[in-house]
Amino acid sequence: MKTIVVVGATGLQGRAVTARLLADGWLVRAVTRDPDAAGPRALARAGAELVRAEMDDVASLIAVAEGAHGLFSVQPTVGSPGTPAGFSAEDEVRWGGNVAEAAHAAGVRHLVYASVAGAGRHNTEQLPQNVVSKWRIEQHITRLGLPATFLRPVSFMENYTGSYHLHDGAVATAFAADVPQQIMAVDDVGVFAALAFARPGEWIGRAVDLAGDELTPVQIAAAISTALGRPLPYVQLPLEVIAQAGEEFAFAYTWLNERGWRADVSFARALHPGLLDLRTWLARTGAAQIAGFLAAQDR
Repeated sequence: MKTIVVVGATGLQGRAVTARLLADGWLVRAVTRDPDAAGPRALARAGAELVRAEMDDVASLIAVAEGAHGLFSVQPTVGSPGTPAGFSAEDEVRWGGNVAEAAHAAGVRHLVYASVAGAGRHNTEQLPQNVVSKWRIEQHITRLGLPATFLRPVSFMENYTGSYHLHDGAVATAFAADVPQQIMAVDDVGVFAALAFARPGEWIGRAVDLAGDELTPVQIAAAISTALGRPLPYVQLPLEVIAQAGEEFAFAYTWLNERGWRADVSFARALHPGLLDLRTWLARTGAAQIAGFLAAQDR
């Protein structure tokens, strides 16, 4: 049995990748800053080996990567929950570069990096900050000559399960109400990562934009309402409200409204026929997560 190191194992994507790899029979080393915390302990109960390392400490990353066949790398982006105070795009790029350097030094045979859709369009248009930072990490991995796969997911359906997009009994974002937005279930990142590790001959050297569905915000709110059996209207927030948190966030919404992710949903589904659309995700796990959040808000 081969070992895959998962860096960022306690985050949204890292948990999904860890779960899928364990289900498929891989040995998983889950990297965490604090093995005694609740999230890492849950991974250990599922069968992962907890290892301590810091993305700011290359030596610690090399130590946990030694002897591993593969490594999955994901970094938080600016504004992600749990990031240190003052966390910047430069921090993200440095962390991603450190992980790549460690994989290279340890002789890892396959690096799967969680990038973002749109990163391949860096030469054709101005991109949001979070896309640029991930493209810069991709470039660093390429310069090192690592055998790598770049998975480029769009926005996650899980953004609709909490305060990120749910406010005051409504779906509230700065997306234009009638502009389709691409989304995917985070569990499918786990599926694609497992596919890449299982079929390196097909996946090394590949960069793939990933999306599972494409719906307008009004359609998304209607699907959630149907799944919950309660009305959850769509409310479009003014960009000025978003800009109060930072101009880069307002630009990202403008870019998504005017240009968008532009992943090929049918191509992604051909690679993974079980790719979840929104209604299937809601029926399986999403509606229960949303109902739990709303119930807590109603208390």
